[in-house]
Amino acid sequence: MSPIMQQFREIETCIECSAYKHIQIPEVFYYAQKAVLHPTGPLFDQESQTLKPRCVRALKRIFILCDHDRDGALSDAELNDFQVKCFNAPLQPSEVVGVKRVVQDKMVEGVNERGLTLTGFLFLHALFIEKGRLETTWTVLRKFGYNNDIKLSDDLIPHSSVKRAPDQSVELTNEAIEYLRGIYELFDGDLDNNLRPVEVEDVFSTAPNSPWNDVPYKDAAEKTALGGLSLDAFLSEWALMTLLDPARSLENLIYIGYPGDPSSAIRVTKRRRLDRKKQQSERNVFQCFVFGPAKSGKSVLINSFLGRPYSDMYSPTVDDRYAVNVVELPGGIKKTLVLREIPEDGVAKLLSSKDSLAVCDIAVFVHDSSDESSWKRATELLVDVAGHGEDTGYEVPCLIVAAKDDLDPFPTAIQDSTRVSQDMGIEAPIPISSKLSDFNNIFRRIVNAAEPPHLSIPETEAGRSRKQYHRLINRSLMFVSGTLIVWHPTTVSFLMHSELRVLETWFAMLELL
Repeated sequence: MSPIMQQFREIETCIECSAYKHIQIPEVFYYAQKAVLHPTGPLFDQESQTLKPRCVRALKRIFILCDHDRDGALSDAELNDFQVKCFNAPLQPSEVVGVKRVVQDKMVEGVNERGLTLTGFLFLHALFIEKGRLETTWTVLRKFGYNNDIKLSDDLIPHSSVKRAPDQSVELTNEAIEYLRGIYELFDGDLDNNLRPVEVEDVFSTAPNSPWNDVPYKDAAEKTALGGLSLDAFLSEWALMTLLDPARSLENLIYIGYPGDPSSAIRVTKRRRLDRKKQQSERNVFQCFVFGPAKSGKSVLINSFLGRPYSDMYSPTVDDRYAVNVVELPGGIKKTLVLREIPEDGVAKLLSSKDSLAVCDIAVFVHDSSDESSWKRATELLVDVAGHGEDTGYEVPCLIVAAKDDLDPFPTAIQDSTRVSQDMGIEAPIPISSKLSDFNNIFRRIVNAAEPPHLSIPETEAGRSRKQYHRLINRSLMFVSGTLIVWHPTTVSFLMHSELRVLETWFAMLELL
């Protein structure tokens, strides 16, 4: 069996037994049980004879949590507290000395004058596993809330705190933002406001993996000249993750050591429908959908939002793309703006869902100002989106952006744009030129249009007709109510019967509309 076990390292145990002679029967069941309860695979790479990365990350987080004075080593007292927490039994002073001696004999850097270092802590667990004592490492992991995938158990993530209506969103609280500022300063070792990629990886070195290595977070924030993240960009990435996947954001806050109750790190905003009624919004993070036909300049606009240089090279956007950045308003007020680019051929699929616009704070429609067909397609998209909002009750403020203002406009551009703006009751198109870096304060204007959520909402012809019918019916109901109050009681029952029939007819008409 030895050659086979050398070839197939995932085989954990080989044991000889005899049911007839009752040789090693208990051991068979012991090792079978052990393979299930304390598996080697998630912890240890048999080929390289090293701890697996996810196991290292989990043990590093546990080490940091137990290092109460944050001096990079577990003192005798801290080591003893760890032992009691995991195994319900204290270490004798001689045992502490013995543990450190074993580590120091094999690895000098595993122990220093302050106690057991992270390197020594990891070495101890590797040693336990090599000696077949996997239950020791698994006991430690499970005491700190890890499951068999070496991820925090679901019951440690307060999922109930992120329940919300479709038109509510989730943001970080001031408490969480201040904690993340401290994390940024801690890992920005040279204090140059540039968190390098390796430093970002270090921030998440106690999580199973870095959440920003994949879309939609990868390349979603502005990079510094050195390829890192500024403080604003770092907080923007967290704002984006909290907006799109609040449970994942909470999970990663826990992994990086957020103190106290994780549910205190987030807040659920008021419903957008309520904001429109009250004509004000208290949001700090605004999500903007960017619509437009192919080659209209959507991607270039988003690249400029992230401080990237202009390029003439056309690369079609296939899937939805996100970009996030901080927008500074007059008075030094900062808001976070999330741009979501919707490919032209993805609009129909988006609008097939009733709640698709519920998460949207404002929509922008980009067209090539030199191309009449681009303008017509952009206005068609505007009507489709506005109509969907009217049908579902999720109307959103809208702006039109006339891109490529460095080119000559098509002949009827001014007349057409004036007509559409006036007919739909929104602002005239905002001209920009990415090529000339003339953006006309577009991103600030997007936030300014989103903050009063009841303004800049386009009205389609169908929506206008529907409102007229609603007003007519409301006036009629008021008339009926007033008539019933002043007429003589002896005629009320007859009038009630006849008026109710009229009302039934009106409501039937309303249903048809």
